[in-house]
Amino acid sequence: MTAPVENRILVGRFGAPHGVRGEVRLQSFTEVPQAISAYGPLSDASGKKSFSIASLRLVKNAVFVARIEGVTTREAAEALTNLSLYVSREALPPPEEEEFYLADLIGLDAFVADADGKEVLFGRIADVLNFGGGDILEIAPSDGGETRLLPFTRQVVPRIDLTARRVLVVPPEEVEAQEPPEKDAGGDEPSP
Repeated sequence: MTAPVENRILVGRFGAPHGVRGEVRLQSFTEVPQAISAYGPLSDASGKKSFSIASLRLVKNAVFVARIEGVTTREAAEALTNLSLYVSREALPPPEEEEFYLADLIGLDAFVADADGKEVLFGRIADVLNFGGGDILEIAPSDGGETRLLPFTRQVVPRIDLTARRVLVVPPEEVEAQEPPEKDAGGDEPSP
Protein backbone atom coordinates (compact mmCIF):
# COMPACT_ATOMS: atom_id res chain seq x y z
CA MET A 1 0.00 0.00 0.00
CA THR A 2 1.38 3.42 -0.96
CA ALA A 3 1.36 6.32 1.49
CA PRO A 4 -1.03 9.17 0.61
CA VAL A 5 0.60 12.23 -1.00
CA GLU A 6 0.50 14.19 2.26
CA ASN A 7 2.55 11.42 3.91
CA ARG A 8 5.26 11.47 1.25
CA ILE A 9 8.18 13.84 0.84
CA LEU A 10 9.74 14.97 -2.45
CA VAL A 11 13.38 13.80 -2.39
CA GLY A 12 14.55 14.03 -5.99
CA ARG A 13 13.85 14.38 -9.69
CA PHE A 14 15.02 12.43 -12.71
CA GLY A 15 16.72 14.43 -15.44
CA ALA A 16 17.84 13.56 -18.95
CA PRO A 17 19.15 10.13 -19.93
CA HIS A 18 22.90 9.56 -19.79
CA GLY A 19 24.31 7.34 -22.50
CA VAL A 20 22.55 4.48 -24.25
CA ARG A 21 22.36 1.82 -21.52
CA GLY A 22 19.50 3.25 -19.46
CA GLU A 23 21.38 5.49 -17.04
CA VAL A 24 19.63 8.72 -16.08
CA ARG A 25 20.59 11.93 -14.32
CA LEU A 26 19.12 12.27 -10.85
CA GLN A 27 18.97 15.44 -8.76
CA SER A 28 18.77 14.79 -5.04
CA PHE A 29 16.94 17.18 -2.70
CA THR A 30 18.02 15.38 0.47
CA GLU A 31 20.25 17.13 3.02
CA VAL A 32 22.98 14.57 2.33
CA PRO A 33 22.57 14.09 -1.44
CA GLN A 34 23.86 10.48 -1.51
CA ALA A 35 21.23 9.51 1.09
CA ILE A 36 18.58 9.41 -1.63
CA SER A 37 19.62 5.82 -2.35
CA ALA A 38 19.28 4.77 1.31
CA TYR A 39 15.51 5.27 1.63
CA GLY A 40 14.50 2.21 -0.34
CA PRO A 41 12.20 2.34 -3.35
CA LEU A 42 11.11 5.82 -4.42
CA SER A 43 7.73 6.49 -6.00
CA ASP A 44 6.24 8.87 -8.53
CA ALA A 45 3.66 11.53 -7.57
CA SER A 46 0.77 9.10 -8.02
CA GLY A 47 2.45 6.53 -5.79
CA LYS A 48 1.72 3.83 -8.36
CA LYS A 49 5.22 3.44 -9.84
CA SER A 50 8.27 2.69 -7.76
CA PHE A 51 11.95 2.98 -8.59
CA SER A 52 14.93 1.30 -6.93
CA ILE A 53 18.35 2.87 -7.34
CA ALA A 54 20.93 0.24 -8.29
CA SER A 55 23.90 2.64 -8.34
CA LEU A 56 24.81 6.34 -8.15
CA ARG A 57 27.75 8.21 -9.60
CA LEU A 58 28.26 11.84 -8.52
CA VAL A 59 28.40 14.37 -11.38
CA LYS A 60 28.33 17.65 -9.42
CA ASN A 61 26.84 18.95 -6.17
CA ALA A 62 23.59 16.99 -5.76
CA VAL A 63 23.37 15.65 -9.33
CA PHE A 64 24.14 12.00 -10.03
CA VAL A 65 24.13 9.57 -12.90
CA ALA A 66 21.92 6.74 -11.65
CA ARG A 67 21.22 3.22 -12.75
CA ILE A 68 17.61 2.30 -11.95
CA GLU A 69 16.60 -1.33 -11.62
CA GLY A 70 14.67 -2.44 -14.71
CA VAL A 71 15.73 0.58 -16.83
CA THR A 72 18.17 -0.73 -19.44
CA THR A 73 17.66 1.39 -22.56
CA ARG A 74 17.97 5.05 -23.43
CA GLU A 75 14.28 5.09 -24.41
CA ALA A 76 13.26 3.78 -20.97
CA ALA A 77 15.49 6.42 -19.32
CA GLU A 78 13.96 9.17 -21.53
CA ALA A 79 10.51 8.21 -20.25
CA LEU A 80 11.67 9.17 -16.73
CA THR A 81 12.81 12.72 -17.62
CA ASN A 82 11.51 15.33 -15.14
CA LEU A 83 9.71 12.72 -13.03
CA SER A 84 9.60 13.77 -9.35
CA LEU A 85 10.51 11.15 -6.76
CA TYR A 86 8.93 10.72 -3.34
CA VAL A 87 9.55 8.65 -0.25
CA SER A 88 7.20 7.77 2.58
CA ARG A 89 7.58 10.23 5.46
CA GLU A 90 8.05 7.29 7.82
CA ALA A 91 11.25 6.33 5.96
CA LEU A 92 12.84 9.66 6.87
CA PRO A 93 14.24 10.61 10.26
CA PRO A 94 12.04 12.91 12.33
CA PRO A 95 13.15 16.53 12.12
CA GLU A 96 15.22 17.87 15.00
CA GLU A 97 13.98 20.75 17.12
CA GLU A 98 13.93 23.96 15.05
CA GLU A 99 13.93 21.83 11.86
CA PHE A 100 11.18 20.78 9.49
CA TYR A 101 10.65 19.40 6.03
CA LEU A 102 9.90 21.99 3.34
CA ALA A 103 6.72 20.03 2.56
CA ASP A 104 5.50 21.01 6.05
CA LEU A 105 5.33 24.66 4.94
CA ILE A 106 2.84 24.06 2.13
CA GLY A 107 -0.62 25.15 3.23
CA LEU A 108 0.55 27.37 6.10
CA ASP A 109 -0.98 30.83 6.40
CA ALA A 110 1.48 33.67 5.85
CA PHE A 111 1.03 36.87 7.84
CA VAL A 112 2.68 40.30 7.64
CA ALA A 113 2.86 42.93 10.36
CA ASP A 114 1.09 46.20 9.54
CA ALA A 115 2.31 49.65 10.64
CA ASP A 116 0.78 49.12 14.10
CA GLY A 117 2.46 45.73 14.52
CA LYS A 118 -0.81 43.83 14.07
CA GLU A 119 -0.42 40.67 12.00
CA VAL A 120 -2.55 40.64 8.84
CA LEU A 121 -3.14 37.66 6.56
CA PHE A 122 -0.88 37.95 3.50
CA GLY A 123 -1.79 34.63 1.88
CA ARG A 124 -1.17 30.89 2.02
CA ILE A 125 2.01 29.03 1.04
CA ALA A 126 1.15 27.19 -2.17
CA ASP A 127 4.56 25.67 -2.87
CA VAL A 128 8.27 25.77 -2.09
CA LEU A 129 10.32 26.15 -5.27
CA ASN A 130 14.01 25.96 -6.01
CA PHE A 131 15.48 26.86 -9.37
CA GLY A 132 19.07 26.49 -8.20
CA GLY A 133 19.55 29.75 -6.31
CA GLY A 134 17.85 28.80 -3.04
CA ASP A 135 14.39 28.00 -1.78
CA ILE A 136 11.51 30.31 -2.73
CA LEU A 137 8.06 30.42 -1.15
CA GLU A 138 5.17 30.71 -3.57
CA ILE A 139 2.39 32.48 -1.68
CA ALA A 140 -1.17 32.63 -2.98
CA PRO A 141 -2.54 35.97 -1.75
CA SER A 142 -5.70 36.06 0.32
CA ASP A 143 -7.30 38.45 -2.20
CA GLY A 144 -7.05 35.87 -4.99
CA GLY A 145 -4.53 37.84 -7.05
CA GLU A 146 -1.33 36.55 -8.61
CA THR A 147 0.94 34.45 -6.44
CA ARG A 148 3.96 36.12 -4.90
CA LEU A 149 7.44 34.64 -4.76
CA LEU A 150 9.55 35.37 -1.68
CA PRO A 151 13.04 34.10 -0.89
CA PHE A 152 12.94 31.62 1.95
CA THR A 153 15.48 33.22 4.26
CA ARG A 154 15.39 33.96 7.99
CA GLN A 155 15.24 37.68 7.18
CA VAL A 156 12.12 37.30 5.01
CA VAL A 157 10.55 34.52 7.13
CA PRO A 158 11.62 35.28 10.71
CA ARG A 159 9.00 33.09 12.41
CA ILE A 160 7.57 29.67 11.59
CA ASP A 161 4.94 28.10 13.85
CA LEU A 162 4.06 24.64 12.56
CA THR A 163 1.71 23.98 15.48
CA ALA A 164 -0.36 27.09 14.71
CA ARG A 165 0.11 26.43 10.95
CA ARG A 166 1.39 29.96 10.24
CA VAL A 167 4.48 31.94 9.32
CA LEU A 168 5.38 35.60 9.62
CA VAL A 169 6.84 37.09 6.45
CA VAL A 170 8.64 40.38 5.92
CA PRO A 171 8.54 40.94 2.15
CA PRO A 172 11.62 42.71 0.84
CA GLU A 173 11.06 46.29 -0.15
CA GLU A 174 10.61 46.55 -3.87
CA VAL A 175 13.30 48.41 -5.70
CA GLU A 176 11.85 50.94 -8.07
CA ALA A 177 13.49 51.04 -11.45
CA GLN A 178 14.86 54.42 -12.42
CA GLU A 179 14.81 55.79 -15.93
CA PRO A 180 18.29 55.88 -17.46
CA PRO A 181 19.64 59.40 -18.00
CA GLU A 182 18.81 60.88 -21.38
CA LYS A 183 21.65 61.11 -23.88
CA ASP A 184 22.60 64.38 -25.44
CA ALA A 185 21.74 64.55 -29.15
CA GLY A 186 25.38 65.29 -29.97
CA GLY A 187 27.20 62.66 -27.92
CA ASP A 188 27.22 59.85 -25.44
CA GLU A 189 27.26 61.96 -22.27
CA PRO A 190 24.08 62.26 -20.18
CA SER A 191 22.44 65.66 -20.21
CA PRO A 192 22.58 67.69 -16.95
